[in-house]
Amino acid sequence: MKYKRILLKLSGEALMGDQQYGINGDTLKAYAREVKAVVDKGVEVAIVIGGGNIFRGLKGASEGMDRTQADHMGMLATVINGLALQSALEEAGVKTRLQSAIEMNKVAEPFIRRRATRHLEKGRVVIFGGGTGNPYFTTDTAATLRAIEIDADVILKGTRVDGIYSADPEKDSNAVKYDNLSFKEVYEKGLNVMDMTAFTLSKENELPILVFDMNAPGNLGKVVSGESVGTLVEN
Repeated sequence: MKYKRILLKLSGEALMGDQQYGINGDTLKAYAREVKAVVDKGVEVAIVIGGGNIFRGLKGASEGMDRTQADHMGMLATVINGLALQSALEEAGVKTRLQSAIEMNKVAEPFIRRRATRHLEKGRVVIFGGGTGNPYFTTDTAATLRAIEIDADVILKGTRVDGIYSADPEKDSNAVKYDNLSFKEVYEKGLNVMDMTAFTLSKENELPILVFDMNAPGNLGKVVSGESVGTLVEN
């Protein structure tokens, strides 16, 4: 395997499947199968998942809600998604641990870096919920922070498109896909890979980001084995 330890970043919207809201059971099971396939190959997997399918803090704030309150609601939504993903993975036969940046010991362990690393070494999938535990930070930033803390080899950002394009490929048929980019090129071209805080954190810590289509069966396995899938951003 090209990557021994990965941080997989999934958006909350990805769990909706073809629904407009909530969690699609079939999508959840499909993701669990993808993760199990790479775990069976000996890859250590950590996951950060967003909460946009349930509640998004920025949307709440734009509608007049206090931003800090809204962001905490969004963080709780990520824990709900984490519990759903944990259930799907364990149903598929994968051992897991759910850790939350916001303490809620009835449903999840508190985030403790050494404990998370030990779980990974034992072959358990660790799901990180609760974002960073602080308002004003996205789950992209949480994913980057956790990836650095557990010494992951790469951040794999699973999306519904097969990489980074010069424009939105769903809106512009002339959009060009990039196979490889440097952090500097992403800045210069004004490409939207992650929010700026997360992206800068990755750049400063020389942590590669690979954007790929998570919905294509077998793609996750291809990525970790080193096949040319998606777009790789690195120094």
